[in-house]
Amino acid sequence: MTTQEAKQAECMTPMQPGEMHKKLEPFVGTFKATVKMWMGPGEPSESKGAMVNEWDLGGRYVKQTYSTEGDDGPFGDFAGRGFWGYNTVTNEYEGIWMDTACTMMQSDKGQVDAAGKVWTMQGAFANPETGQPMNKRTVITLKDKDHHTMEMYFQTPQGEFKTMEIQYSRA
Repeated sequence: MTTQEAKQAECMTPMQPGEMHKKLEPFVGTFKATVKMWMGPGEPSESKGAMVNEWDLGGRYVKQTYSTEGDDGPFGDFAGRGFWGYNTVTNEYEGIWMDTACTMMQSDKGQVDAAGKVWTMQGAFANPETGQPMNKRTVITLKDKDHHTMEMYFQTPQGEFKTMEIQYSRA
């Protein structure tokens, strides 16, 4: 191997999927989703849907495609798309999400616990009501290869409150 080839191989190593990407494997597949959303005090609205997750771009990202069953949720015929992966340069998980409830793209960054079961992601976005920045925390818990949850919390001057919970079961 020439010096140039060795340098090129060294530069390519961080660009390849690795062990941290493999931790996302249990999320790949088709899952039934039960969604609870809290839009304020009181009981949450509930809806059902399906999430199809598949590896994309050579195993670097999990591509997410979500759709509701009918129009029983607060946003009617809801659909969403996302990508989730591990950044080997910053050593953190990153996600991006967009959906039919708004026109913004939301991004998150975070880590998984030592057991490889709980991802805690932090993000910020423009509050749709005020346009001011709002922080959020998302916790994704892998229960087993067929079940996981996603909980989302918004952070306001009044404190943190839960806004969403999704229970996923492999279809």
